[in-house]
Amino acid sequence: MNIAVNPYRHVDEMHPWSDREHLLECVAVTPEAPDVMTFTFKPNKPGLWFRYQPGQFVTLEIPAEPEPVMRTYTLSSSPSRPYTVAVTVKAQAESIGTRWMFDNLKPGMALKAFGPLGDFSYARHPGKKYLFVSAGSGITPMMSMTRDLSDRAPDSDITFLNCARSPDDIIFRWELEAKARDMPNFQLGFIIEQLGRGQLWSGLKGRIDKAKIALLAPDFLERTVFCCGPAPFMATVREALEGAGFDMKNYHEEAFQPVKAEPLVVVADYADGEQPTKVKFAMSGKDGLCAPGHTVLQAARAAGVRIGAACESGLCGTCKVMKLSGEVEMDHNGGILDDEIDEGYILACCSRPKGDIEIEA
Repeated sequence: MNIAVNPYRHVDEMHPWSDREHLLECVAVTPEAPDVMTFTFKPNKPGLWFRYQPGQFVTLEIPAEPEPVMRTYTLSSSPSRPYTVAVTVKAQAESIGTRWMFDNLKPGMALKAFGPLGDFSYARHPGKKYLFVSAGSGITPMMSMTRDLSDRAPDSDITFLNCARSPDDIIFRWELEAKARDMPNFQLGFIIEQLGRGQLWSGLKGRIDKAKIALLAPDFLERTVFCCGPAPFMATVREALEGAGFDMKNYHEEAFQPVKAEPLVVVADYADGEQPTKVKFAMSGKDGLCAPGHTVLQAARAAGVRIGAACESGLCGTCKVMKLSGEVEMDHNGGILDDEIDEGYILACCSRPKGDIEIEA
């Protein structure tokens, strides 16, 4: 049997993976902790590499039933190893997209993805010393940054604090303990909430607070802090730091808020000067109206045109579409690049027509 062998190429002989042209092909599924899996992907075509910053995220289009859903996940992999990317995800009881991945996603299957995007990265907010604070699956961007610094600058000064329900729930525990042995300036601390019967634990127990932060990171006032986890957890960390006099301009956090369902927009009669604008959807062959102050995404939903969307705040880039004609006012949060705007792309969730427009949807 003849097996095709791809020729060896250096990165500078390859092209970056693009969410507009390529898919992600699953190559591995790895259990990490109870209800936690790492899914590793390669480009679906040869000769490509992944260009991103540690701590950034991707949005996956997951073919769940009855219709596909968009889910945003932080990359746990490091851009210093650019031939694959990985997301490490926890399936909650009410999960739809993540549960579909657990039950169905296997090596060889391909998914549509958008990104990578985001500014939660030491590359965007560099510091002399770092304090990474996380809980649960909020560990993923910290792991991406730690892996990257381990490869690029192994003498980096990092204090890594992670909170988990129990010792068994600590994600990446063994790799982090190896980093603590191998990196000379890497300090590792775990805080767990509870112990199971027969479990042994010599570390801290309880919930994170100012005293525990000071115990595990005595010089935390001098560090650049990155924090990720459930909203109440991050609020506790913020309050502890503020109460200690920490300079909050050196504090950065990452959180994805659930999208609130929006009612369909019913375009009625408006006073003079407030007439709706026309929106032509070229691919679907439909025409719609956009009420004053409303977005292209709202107009699409009212017209029965599906445009994928996840965060709906101009952050994830999922709703990126080509504007064929007309002008919009777009107020985004980093979910689209300047060169994409120059090419004519817009984010439907945060673009408001300034007149009649036509988009590729």
